[in-house]
Amino acid sequence: MPEGHTIHRLARDHAAWLAGERVSVSSPQGRFAAGAALLDGVVLEATDAHGKHLFHRYEDGRVVHIHLGLFGRFFTHEGPPPTPRDTVRYRVTGNGQTVDLVGATACELLDPDQVDALTARLGPDPIRKDADPDRAFAALQRRSVSIGRALLDQRVLAGVGNVFRAEVLFVHGIHPETPARELPREQWDGIWGTLVTWLRRGVRSGRIVTMEPDELGKPRGRMRRDESTYVYRRDRCLRCATEIRRWDLGGRWAYACETCQPPPRGPR
Repeated sequence: MPEGHTIHRLARDHAAWLAGERVSVSSPQGRFAAGAALLDGVVLEATDAHGKHLFHRYEDGRVVHIHLGLFGRFFTHEGPPPTPRDTVRYRVTGNGQTVDLVGATACELLDPDQVDALTARLGPDPIRKDADPDRAFAALQRRSVSIGRALLDQRVLAGVGNVFRAEVLFVHGIHPETPARELPREQWDGIWGTLVTWLRRGVRSGRIVTMEPDELGKPRGRMRRDESTYVYRRDRCLRCATEIRRWDLGGRWAYACETCQPPPRGPR
């Protein structure tokens, strides 16, 4: 599933291509046909994101809410729009650009109150300038689960996925099974600052790179995908050569170097 930086990059790109345009909207697949009929010929005013949720905001107050889920994807086309594939749920065309959505978990038409209700259920998004780290820390203190589970809870923190979870806990030396409510404030401040840097960098570059160039000996732009992370999908720790432990944590693979990230005391 795409992490938050991918959704924010989509919002940025869609705004650059389509914002302010009177667009053509259709649903070749038919599952969004009623919504598309209401939006066809309306100005797409703006696009934005909160965590893993993308919003297309139209001038009449209607908002298309999109959640890509595991299989959702956008395809873009320049020039005259091609014949759409049968799976396109939502097509937007304007200013010589066409955006096609396929396979998304959610593509629905909401009013502003419904959007506000949806985002109110989400935790702060480190990419957004209005994000409040205090709110996320307060949510962590109320959780009885591990920090590894809590970081993927979108009600605690919006936009963080499995890669960023594994990597941020590694660089701060925190084991994923550490109880969330026991995380000291100073460690949380470090985690938050790192996530802000990484996620915003991901929006600019379109990829996840958590390794520091001086550790690999090459600039970030030249790092291959398999070189760009510390523990995620790795066999051994790059810092101490300990074998990376991989296990199921809340339905997702967790990764940790248990030398650099000592396990909490007590039974697992």
